Amino acid sequence: MSMSLAFPLRSLLTGALLAGAVLAQGVQADDTDVPENLTERLVVNGQSMPVRAVEESPLPGLYEVQLESGQTLYSNGEGKYLLVGDLYRNDDGQMVNLTEQKQQQHRVDLLKQVPDEDTVVFRPAGEVKAVINVFTDTTCPYCRKFHEEVPELNKHGIEVRYLAFPRAGMEGEGARELSRVWCSDNRSEAMTRAKQGKKLKGTASCDTPIESQFALGKQMAIQGTPALILPNGRMIPGYVPVDRLVNMLGLEN
Repeated sequence: MSMSLAFPLRSLLTGALLAGAVLAQGVQADDTDVPENLTERLVVNGQSMPVRAVEESPLPGLYEVQLESGQTLYSNGEGKYLLVGDLYRNDDGQMVNLTEQKQQQHRVDLLKQVPDEDTVVFRPAGEVKAVINVFTDTTCPYCRKFHEEVPELNKHGIEVRYLAFPRAGMEGEGARELSRVWCSDNRSEAMTRAKQGKKLKGTASCDTPIESQFALGKQMAIQGTPALILPNGRMIPGYVPVDRLVNMLGLEN
């Protein structure tokens, strides 16, 4: 476990600062018992860390620091000692990942704020048994492979709700193509054509949620596509075959 915690430390802190500092003074602590000046002390190389919230952790003297990037670390009350990694609770030999539980709920809350009209939805013809949110990029090979199986997922009663995540950023071709999809009169048809490698006609300059969804994905610590968010907020990075996904959702195969 020590090796898995050591590696993310440098990348998490570096990535957090590169993402743009949020003034620590503007962060509201979620618990009155959190040291008043803790967020102000979370400074690396002279820059305030981009903190979203600070809460007490189940361990006395240790505080959960949630970053704008969607990542979590833990600090003592003075901000001098930092611990990067997941916090587990041992319940009679059953290990419960408390950090992941909190992150899952945060993802669920964020996605509730995204209306269907801002997404590209593929619904089953019959009963909807589960809804998965998928951050996608039309230029991503595994996104295309996943999309080929969307009709089969629909047959199982699984609704697929696509959100945009241009891997190369907002200046890349992926962002422009995603914009053409969202600007189309028929988004689902345009998404399928784009995933088939067909060139889309029409404008890419209408008002779209591409940039805000890209930022939302980064807030959830998404780093690549496809990124699947299950109904309980669990994130599955990468392509998942239909049978396995059906089982993950607790649906009969």
